[in-house]
Amino acid sequence: MKKYFPVTKVYSDASGNSHFADIQIPLTDAGPIGSLSAASPVKEIIFREVEPSYDYDFHNAPQRQYIVLLDGGIEIETSLGEKRQFNSGEILLVEDTTGKGHRTKNILPLKRKSLFITL
Repeated sequence: MKKYFPVTKVYSDASGNSHFADIQIPLTDAGPIGSLSAASPVKEIIFREVEPSYDYDFHNAPQRQYIVLLDGGIEIETSLGEKRQFNSGEILLVEDTTGKGHRTKNILPLKRKSLFITL
């Protein structure tokens, strides 16, 4: 049975609207250490903490990057009004560096930590 690592992508279409896409990163059995994906080149890692009241209006991602949610949860809204909630441990790939962007807000009134891994 093939294994995958789920990632949600946020991207812009040719009209500038943002969308969600569910992607799967293939994993290969690596024996006693578990299942691994192929290596992906990255640029840097950024550590972030936001205040409990975090509610960032529509914006574009500053660069293509993975976001790893370490705790708390967020709601993301696309430019077309679709909303999804994401919790600790989930991973996003944000690629909407142009267009109408997306909105992000904390679900819980708590400080939240995440990692940005830029591509």
